[in-house]
Amino acid sequence: MTTETTQAEVAANVDDGGWISTRLGSAGYRAETTARSHKLTTDEPAASGGTDMGPTPYEYLLTALSGCMALTLRMYADRKKWPLESIEIQLRSGRSHKVDCETCEQTPAGITRLDRKITLSGPLTDEQRTRLLQIADRCPVKQTLTRGIAIEDVVS
Repeated sequence: MTTETTQAEVAANVDDGGWISTRLGSAGYRAETTARSHKLTTDEPAASGGTDMGPTPYEYLLTALSGCMALTLRMYADRKKWPLESIEIQLRSGRSHKVDCETCEQTPAGITRLDRKITLSGPLTDEQRTRLLQIADRCPVKQTLTRGIAIEDVVS
């Protein structure tokens, strides 16, 4: 297998085959991210020195996780033709991104526990509800987070 083939196969298995790009200027905490054609703003709350123009990095992490859980549940219920009318996933961490950033050199930082509420609406059986709660734990983002991620630097 050539390097070109490997890169093409990797790109085919990624949503867009490209990079997520974030830029931050020399002052403040507001960062602008581009993901495909989407523009996202990351910031800190005003009380933490930011301008509160977007979610914190931890809030985006919870957004990715809750979104993945909801999409996974919808795909599963649709495939099974179950009467799932709506899904609400609520997550909270109780961690401050800014505080963790201030101490990350000296102490381990990061979210170690989440609280989760899942509300499933529709005329589902008890067995279907139980199975859907199990499937929520199988979403790819949750599996990625619980398995761990290796980050490798790519020199450009």
